[in-house]
Amino acid sequence: MLPIIPDPADYDVSVDTGFVPEILPLARLPDSYYDPWEAAIANLQFLVMTRQVRSVIDAPSFPLLSIAHLRTPAEQRRGYVILGFLANAYIWAGASASEELPEVIARPLIELSEILEVPPLATYAGLCLWNYRPLFADRADPKQLDLANLATLHTFTGSIDESWFYLVSTAIEIRGAACLNYILDAIHACRDDSPHDVVVALHLLAESIDGLIPDLARLPEQCDPHTFYYRIRPFLAGSKNMADAGLPRGVKYGYENYYRQYSGGSNAQSSLIQALDIGLGVVHRPTSSGSPFNSRSGSPTSANGSSNNFIHDMRKYMPGPHRRFLEQLETCANIREYVREHKSSSSALTLAYDACLAMLRSFRDKHIQIVSRYIILQAKKTSSPTAAAPLPGATTKKDGLAAVVVGEKKNVRGTGGTALLPFLKQARDETGEPAAGSWAARLLRDDAYVAKRKMRDAMGLGEPQSDEEKVVGLAGKWSVDDDYGGICHW
Repeated sequence: MLPIIPDPADYDVSVDTGFVPEILPLARLPDSYYDPWEAAIANLQFLVMTRQVRSVIDAPSFPLLSIAHLRTPAEQRRGYVILGFLANAYIWAGASASEELPEVIARPLIELSEILEVPPLATYAGLCLWNYRPLFADRADPKQLDLANLATLHTFTGSIDESWFYLVSTAIEIRGAACLNYILDAIHACRDDSPHDVVVALHLLAESIDGLIPDLARLPEQCDPHTFYYRIRPFLAGSKNMADAGLPRGVKYGYENYYRQYSGGSNAQSSLIQALDIGLGVVHRPTSSGSPFNSRSGSPTSANGSSNNFIHDMRKYMPGPHRRFLEQLETCANIREYVREHKSSSSALTLAYDACLAMLRSFRDKHIQIVSRYIILQAKKTSSPTAAAPLPGATTKKDGLAAVVVGEKKNVRGTGGTALLPFLKQARDETGEPAAGSWAARLLRDDAYVAKRKMRDAMGLGEPQSDEEKVVGLAGKWSVDDDYGGICHW
């Protein structure tokens, strides 16, 4: 019996908004019992600015509240968002990092995280999936939610830059719902042995993946790299691999007698891009290991799903239903195998599949460009011998993350707690490895921009792009070392 193809509705996935809830997140908890939480989150940016987060939460007047009155999933998600923001702010909004999280935050956060099946901190779900509202109340239809009609509910800093950083990811998730639908259509068509329908679904999938890139490319419009690096990124950090930032053991939650370690909020915790990888048969392996594909058979090797595979580890940070959707999708994903079986009889099928890989590879290359601009170049500036010295007594929130020592090749860590530019480049290159056609296989080993342009031309996907849009960020394009880690990581 063939594995069941997952129905998105069974996994809290929407055909219109993907992994973003179709029902709008609550802007406030309806029960006045939670007014202390609401008051704290409403004033969070000012508490952060004046460094009063800890004094407010540690005050005897701040109550330990039960989660029993959070009766619906929307209310539970709202509680988790509030407490996740308060927890990260408590840890990072002081002169130094706090190794202990008070019981009034820790206990309800842990209880909610167990219900929602996510770790107890500010994760990608709490920052991007459950932290938005429509900008225009009369345009709340899911099909009208894009960057022109999205606003955040909460930020740490109150800055436009921080809101825009989250909203770009939210918009990509919503736009990516179409990708999920076309992946499932292609899987069904493969089972029905209908090459024409597979080609149609893959053609639409390639266009939809290509449609994600413009949203990602808009990040610099409202999010300044300097502001992100110094003022926003530190609040997204976790407690794993953060000894240099003042958390050698992690964080102790409430009255627990041990320390927890978690990766920080990261786009690697997005279920969308992992769903694309699974649907298209892209295999990711531990960084710097060999190719996951047998050079003769083209079949995945045992490297897939390795216990030290960072991408698989990030599934622990996804909401439980989304994680199970990916697991079920893995059992029935058949597109790559079907294409390989029919490539000798259908060049259109091969081309459509390889075009999807080219578009996904181009998306990842754009992300490398952003990492380089927002993290690597900022780190080089602050580490340069010619950089201006800070004012006496001045500190920045960069002090809350691992130090940058270029001369000693010390890693600049991403919010996930690891140096990831080598990882990002490898993930980008792995995306092209399953290519079915020999022409595409050669093409996808080269510049991602060239691959995307040629694939678009071959499939007739609109007008060829001008050289002004060329992606910068491939290996060798930047005069920086590979050791520098990155922003959130796809």
